[in-house]
Amino acid sequence: MDALRLCVVGDELVAGTADPRALGWLGRVLARTDMPANSHVFPLAIPGESTAGLAERWERECFPRFKDGADNRLVIGIGKADVEAGLSTARTRLNLANIVDVAAQLDIKVMVVGPPPLPTSDTKQLQQVSQACKEVCERRSIPFIDTYNPLATHDQWHDDLAMSPVGLPNQAGYGLLAWIVLHRGWFEWLGVDPRS
Repeated sequence: MDALRLCVVGDELVAGTADPRALGWLGRVLARTDMPANSHVFPLAIPGESTAGLAERWERECFPRFKDGADNRLVIGIGKADVEAGLSTARTRLNLANIVDVAAQLDIKVMVVGPPPLPTSDTKQLQQVSQACKEVCERRSIPFIDTYNPLATHDQWHDDLAMSPVGLPNQAGYGLLAWIVLHRGWFEWLGVDPRS
């Protein structure tokens, strides 16, 4: 197998901000994944970044880390920043479509992790952002992991957020996000096995 080069772009959720164990969902997912020995994983997070920011920077950040002949992959983590920045759902859809279309032209395999239900100025719009991302992915046969709907009425998720002074998951919340990612196509997309 060619060397795996995996870039993960997104906001503070990708960075694991507010996680007492400093793993976030990404660290937990990788700890449960039997990655090839020659793998390189690059978390590239900017707190508060919207899809507009992602669309502007992902090529600049990821291209130096990808390699010709490698198994180049991109995970896009979406948060609540589009809602906070006042972007329309149509603009979110266009920004994400631009990213994944460029990636497809370059044979970079993409997975999108949608926004979870976080405290925000417009909860209904955040749900619409999730749906818009799902539609972009479905049209292009790209894996989309819906975190909004599984967690919208999940008591442990909301209890965890309620204990956070910054409105982000703590240890339990990031564990729930990791569980969803792991059980909604992660291993199949990478073509690897769970770590025993």
